[in-house]
This record gives sequence, C-alpha cells and structure tokens, in this order.
Amino acid sequence: MVNRLKLNPVLCAAAGAAIGFYCLSVLFRAGVVGVYGIFAVFLALTAAFCLLWALVSFSAFFAAKTTAVCAGRPLQDRPPLDLRLLHLAERYAVAFAAGLALGLGAGGAAAPGVSFGIPENTVKAVSGVLLEDPRIVSGGRAMANLSLRETSGRGGLRVSAKGEIPVFFPAESAGRLKEFGRGSLVFTEGNLRASSRGTAEKPAWLFSAESLHVVKAASALDRFRTGVRLDLIRRFDNTSAGSEASWGGLALALLLGVRDNLDSGLAALYRDAGCSYVLALSGMHLAVLAGIIALLLKKPLGPRLAAAAGALIIILYCFIIGPLPSLTRAALMYLLGVLAILGALKRDALSLLCMAFLVQIVISPQSGYSLSFVLSYLALAGILTAGEALNFAFRGKAPAFLLGPLSASLGAFLATAGVTACFFGTLRPVGIIAGLVLVPLTTVFMIGSMAYLALGLVSPFLAGFLNPALSLLYMLMEKTVSLAGRLPGLVPGSPPPVIALSLALWLFLIYFEHRRRTAKNRLPAFT
Repeated sequence: MVNRLKLNPVLCAAAGAAIGFYCLSVLFRAGVVGVYGIFAVFLALTAAFCLLWALVSFSAFFAAKTTAVCAGRPLQDRPPLDLRLLHLAERYAVAFAAGLALGLGAGGAAAPGVSFGIPENTVKAVSGVLLEDPRIVSGGRAMANLSLRETSGRGGLRVSAKGEIPVFFPAESAGRLKEFGRGSLVFTEGNLRASSRGTAEKPAWLFSAESLHVVKAASALDRFRTGVRLDLIRRFDNTSAGSEASWGGLALALLLGVRDNLDSGLAALYRDAGCSYVLALSGMHLAVLAGIIALLLKKPLGPRLAAAAGALIIILYCFIIGPLPSLTRAALMYLLGVLAILGALKRDALSLLCMAFLVQIVISPQSGYSLSFVLSYLALAGILTAGEALNFAFRGKAPAFLLGPLSASLGAFLATAGVTACFFGTLRPVGIIAGLVLVPLTTVFMIGSMAYLALGLVSPFLAGFLNPALSLLYMLMEKTVSLAGRLPGLVPGSPPPVIALSLALWLFLIYFEHRRRTAKNRLPAFT
C-alpha cells in the first residue's frame, strides 16, 4: 500500500483521539481537571492546532513568494494565497476536535470502576461470567477476568455487583475451568485483596479463589470455540514424542496465543534478546496467515474475491484466538485493507492505521490502556514513518533484502523506546539484529506448524515426518535468542530523557521524509 506522510482528516482525528484518551481522560479521572477545565483545555488544544496549521500554511506561502521574487518573476506570476489552505484548516480542525471528543469519551468508558455492593472487607465470594480463556500462571493456578454479577458476604448475604476483576483459581480447578472456557458463569469462594496496581485513593482489586462452581455453561457458540481450541492444544501436546525439543508449546504461542505450554526458560530468552514481540500475536503472525490465504485463493478467485474470503477467514481466526489487543489491531488493518482493495478506501497504510486506532478504542476502550495495544500501534507507526525515512536515506547503500527489514526494525525500536524504558527499565537494541534472523525462522516455523496440523487431519503418520524439521527450527530459534540475550541491555537512568530523545529523532526522520517528498514534487518536469 502507498504510504505518504501527508496530513489528512483521519490523521488529525487520530491525533486528537490519542490526546483525549491518554491525557485528558486520565487527568479528569484523577481529579486533576474538572468538567470546566476539560472544556477549556479542549478549546485551547483545538485553537493551538488551528494556529499551528496556520503558521505552517503561511510559512509555505511566504517561502513560495520569496522564491518567486528571488527568481525575478513578474508580479502577476507570483503565487497568490491559496484559499484551499483555509478550507483544509477548517476540515482538519473539525477532525481534530471530533477525535479529541471521541478519545475523551472512550477514556471515560474504559474505566467504569468496580462496585461490590457491600464493603470490600466483607466480600467472601463472587459470581460472574468469564471474559477470557483462563491462563495458567505460577504454581499451576488459573487466572481470568470476571464480569461481576453478584458478591456474597458474611451470613450468606448476596447482593448485585458490577465491574471487572481478575480472579486467581486454585491449581486443582484449572483443568475444569479451561474445559468450560470463556462465557461460563461461575461462583467461587475466597478472599478479596488489593492489587499493587491501585493507589490509596483508587485501589484495584483481585480475588484469590479457594473453590470453583460452574453455575451455567457458556453459549453454544462459545462452547464450539472452546472445543476447537482444546482440540488444537491436544494435537500440539503430542509433538514432543520422540523429539529432543518440545516445539508444540512454541507453536501454540505463535498460532493461538496460548502460552500455558511454552517453556518459561524460552520465554525469558526471548525477553532478554529483545524479541518478546515475536511471541505476541500481531501483524507479523497475521501476515503469514494472510500470505497463505492469498497464495491459495488469489488465482482461483481473483484478487477481490480472495480478499473478501480472506477477511472472513481472518474474522473466524480472531474469534478462535480471542480479543488480544495487538491481534485485533492487525485484523482491523487487514479488514480496512480489504476495503481499500475493493475501492472503498484509499491505499494509505498510515491512514488505515489511524482508522484502526479510532475503531478499536470505540469498540474496546479497555484494551487501549494495555501495554500490547500501545506498543503495537507505536511500532507500526514507527515502521511506516521513521522506517520508511531510513529506508530511503540508505537506499543503494545496503542490499535491498536487508535494508527493508533493518529499517523497519529501527523504526519500530525508535517509536517504542520511550514506553519500553518506562515499563521495563531496560532497552535491548540487540533485538534489532536478532529479529533479522528470528523473524524469517519464525515465519517458516509457523508455516510448518500449520502444515503439521493440515497433515494431521489426513494422517498423523504423515504429519510425523515434519516433526524433525520443526524440532530443528525450534532449536535454531532457541540458539539465536540465547546468543542475543548474552549481550547486556541499556539501563537508562530515567525514562523522560529516553522519551524526549526518541521522540526528537522520530520527528526529525518524519520531517526529513516530508522534505524529501516535497523536494521531489517540486522538480520540474523533463521535456
């Protein structure tokens, strides 16, 4: 898709939504700014946006005038003030203000709070619906978010409750809980505890369960989905038989996002190598699936029908996986890309990314505050802006097959460095180089794992022939992250300087790319 660093209403709306979602709504919920203060800041930001656009527009106008004067052109040939700039300013200001309001509203909806109906210190049991597939955590316990329906206190008192709360179930209940899966109504007794993520003014809560009672099974559709997931997990559980490396756990992580069977030591190696993004389902993984779909369907159906059929397959795949923020972003990008192929949208990847951001914070505002959501959008924004600028700057100075992935990795690293420094306190630049080896190996491994599943449906005996090859790929990936993880990371003394430096470099590269395109467009036509 064509990606031009050109301002448009979608980019303005996304910028406004990001400010409203991550700044204004947070300040409002924290009590720093009241209703009237939010309104004043809203107007001030919109006015500042209009002023910035006016300064940029008029500076370009006067630069054109000065160029004409220096060239000695007659007065009537000098460029007049383009009134289209004023019309564009109106459109952009309206888009920015609309995005600001949307982000502020979505931020308010993202934190509805929890109401237990009784004092927190008297809560002895909770009842609610599982919002996600249970995950296995330390000690074999299962963890899942629960949408509260009721709470119980002393003396058997039961009252209505609302909100979401993480619940940790005992290890002996993990298997049964995974069997019933998402959408089940459960009742559990235990203890309510304050989470370390909360504050004294606004505490966060979690529930340590001591028992599990499944009150009602999930809907038929959710039970079908859970059955498919459990069947796939069982198929990959048998991959370690007769092999030196149990690659099934890695295949489940890469294809289904299930890390319960993933070797914890391998996950730590990926983290130390700065390649944890490889394990998180996102655009890279969806691109492999989309590539296989295109390969199988494009020739018999044609590009348009193949894109539409691929969209349906992607929707089904995301339904099986569940609402992972980074995967949802990738799926939205794919679906918007299909609309672009069908002619309903422009083929501009950066604009499609902004559209996906606007859609996702509206349909799932809670996911907007997850780290995977933020890193996913920042990484792709860095690839489409700073990555492209770097690609152009070094074009012809490095092999094309190496320059593209390297520029993309550098752009993603630059865009996410500030957030990574804030949350993890360590930067792993070695991941830029390690990813150049690991991503191709992972792609081949994913294709091989899907082929293993397909052959397994026909004949488990035939699927067994892929076991040695996939085990070898597993060991190569393990060796790669092990070597990369031996290099020490960078430990910044304070995150703000890292944020400022990465943002400054990012903006410089965007400006460099903008100047390059502007200069290219000003070249006179060859006659």
